[in-house]
Amino acid sequence: MAERNYNRRYAKEYGWWRTIFYRVFLVIVVWVVSKLQYNIKVEGKKNLVKGKKYLYTANHTSYLDPPFVSLAAFTTVAYMAKQELFTDKNKLLRFVVKILGAFAVNREKPEVATFKTVFDIVKNTNWSLGIFPEGQIRRTGVLENIQKGFITIAKKVKLEIVPMGICGFDGYAGKKLFQKHITVKIGVPISYELPEDEIMQEWANQICELTGYENKISVDEMTAV
Repeated sequence: MAERNYNRRYAKEYGWWRTIFYRVFLVIVVWVVSKLQYNIKVEGKKNLVKGKKYLYTANHTSYLDPPFVSLAAFTTVAYMAKQELFTDKNKLLRFVVKILGAFAVNREKPEVATFKTVFDIVKNTNWSLGIFPEGQIRRTGVLENIQKGFITIAKKVKLEIVPMGICGFDGYAGKKLFQKHITVKIGVPISYELPEDEIMQEWANQICELTGYENKISVDEMTAV
């Protein structure tokens, strides 16, 4: 049987059953593990309007970033994920990515199906969107070579962009509890109505302020998408 193309997902896939499962998963699995293994703390929740949909955008430090972001915002978020994750050798990873509603993107050549999925989710569900503009896991402490598509998406679907800083990740948890310390810092939402270069500059400035990263975004990256 051919592997399903997860670039295209439909609003009906984000109905009540997946919403309930997602929230239960956040409380029973993500919250418990995050507290016991990572002593997770959240700052800046006052910046979010309860019940409002956003485009959540964070620095990318590990495979745990999506659950960290969802837990911090405490809402259902459909993440744009590289398509390789949907065929990864790790069966548990594949299962979690699919069951929690992520959708695939071809990073070399994004497909129309991916953008149809984005519009369908925003227009016909109560889910927010999540994107990691770095495009891959990085722990260099430097912000550079940002994938600018998140700005295009925000403008197309008219969602404010929420910068989020994931701080303190220095490796996956070991056998001992309370060894790690993660803080997720929620920034101030950025209007999609701003010019694209201003959005990029403001996003980069907030991420660096939240995380302590060095900002090496080039002038070209500040220009229009």
